[in-house]
Amino acid sequence: GDQISQVLNEDESEVIINLASNEYFKGIDKKSINAKIINIAFKELKNDTYKIIGIYAKRARGLMVNYMIKNRLTEPELLKDFNVEGYRFRQAMSDDLTWVFTRD
Repeated sequence: GDQISQVLNEDESEVIINLASNEYFKGIDKKSINAKIINIAFKELKNDTYKIIGIYAKRARGLMVNYMIKNRLTEPELLKDFNVEGYRFRQAMSDDLTWVFTRD
């Protein structure tokens, strides 16, 4: 965890977009990271409620990484325009540190 935090701090970015699974992200010492961390959550509509479904979330994280690379995004706010395979940003379900994208 310390090595990852050190590498992230060497980058000197002001914002880190966290697309890691919860399992992997648990291994990072978040308090030692100097940047703001924005977590991304992908939720599916299931029985009238939005839920994170692991297999779909994993695929969506990959889609978002591909979107970031293809569009050469340099500003986090531009991620809110992500609209791939039915996912869209949901401001009402998001806050400053967790951005939620849903698919119906």
